[in-house]
Amino acid sequence: MEFPDDLHYSSEHEWLRLDGSTARVGITDYAQDALGDVVFVDLPDVGLEVVAGASCCEVESTKAVSEIYAPLTGTVTAVNSALEETPEQVNSDPYGEGWIFELELLEPSDVRSLLDPAAYRALTD
Repeated sequence: MEFPDDLHYSSEHEWLRLDGSTARVGITDYAQDALGDVVFVDLPDVGLEVVAGASCCEVESTKAVSEIYAPLTGTVTAVNSALEETPEQVNSDPYGEGWIFELELLEPSDVRSLLDPAAYRALTD
C-alpha cells in the first residue's frame, strides 16, 4: 500500500492534499483496494457546504456502495468530472487522477486534526 508523505488522512480512509486554504480530496489506496473495481462515482455538487465527518458523496464498486466523508469543513469548489467517464481512475491512480473533489476550507488549521502518514499506516495494519 502507498501512503504519500505529503498528504493528510482521515480515519474514514480519505486523503487530503492542502494548498493554502484549498484542499484536494480522494480516497486512499487502502480504501480503493478494499472496495474493488470502482464503477461509478457520485460527485458532490460544486457549492455544497460540507461539515467534517459528514457524508458528501458516494463511490460504487463491484462489491458495494460506500459513502465518502468530508475530512474537513468547507465548500466544494471543484469536482473531478473525468470520473464520470473513467471512474476506474480511483483504482488506478487514487492520489493523482483519481481525486474526487476540492474544498475551500473554513479553517485550514483544522488539518492538524487529521492523521499523518505514520498514524494512518498504523490504522490500516
